[in-house]
Amino acid sequence: MAAASAPALLLALVSLWEMVEVSREVVRAPTEADWRAMSRSLRARHQAQDLIVFAPGWIDPLGRHHLGDLISIDMAARMDAARYTTIWEVAVGDARAPETDGMSPVDSAGFGRLELRRYRQQPAALATDFAAALGGAQVTGRGRGRPRVSLEEVGFAPHRCVLVVPEPGQTVRITFPAVQLGRQLVGHVGLADVFTRRDVREPARLVVSVGGRAVADVTVGVEDGWVRFAAPTTGGRADVEIAATAVGPRARDRRVCFAAEARL
Repeated sequence: MAAASAPALLLALVSLWEMVEVSREVVRAPTEADWRAMSRSLRARHQAQDLIVFAPGWIDPLGRHHLGDLISIDMAARMDAARYTTIWEVAVGDARAPETDGMSPVDSAGFGRLELRRYRQQPAALATDFAAALGGAQVTGRGRGRPRVSLEEVGFAPHRCVLVVPEPGQTVRITFPAVQLGRQLVGHVGLADVFTRRDVREPARLVVSVGGRAVADVTVGVEDGWVRFAAPTTGGRADVEIAATAVGPRARDRRVCFAAEARL
């Protein structure tokens, strides 16, 4: 009898824990007055190319409600934050956004339960944006249509990316001829479309080769979100191949989404 009741008891304990956690979030949640005061302060100093991020992630919808007009589609769908000079972080207490990891704020101010911090960095200089260069690329392999630049959902966030849909168990190779390189090739990859991820659980693989030599090899699963990869390069020009594989014969409609840049 005790063994039979164990699952029900466990479920009850999990439910109780979830209610406690939700209650804690409600207690810690910023008030409307906090948001209004923070918004006034940020708007007084914000510049058009400044990036705004939120921490922790659960305040993102509230942040966009109050500040969404300052966040362009390109900013929301960015590959990462490396190309921005100024980053504003709106946070509950000591929470930090991934974009500011390892950085120290130039200044900060408190607004009730909200903290507004400003960060400055040397922005990454761009040699090649592979999404912008897609039109001149050569495509081989079996896939659904030609790869295209698209705005996609990956890990429940928008991303501007090159969308590739290889046939199950097949590889689509995209070759960018004589690409201008810099000191580093940086990118992200993930699986697009929440409904496809729910129904199709097989992973995808992305291999990046420079001058015929593999410099990055990433296998990404349905729970992995937006996965970063990076490799040092020596500058000059070289052919770059980015190969996307739908791993396994059941990997139907495996929507591989990647963005990559060569940075000086």
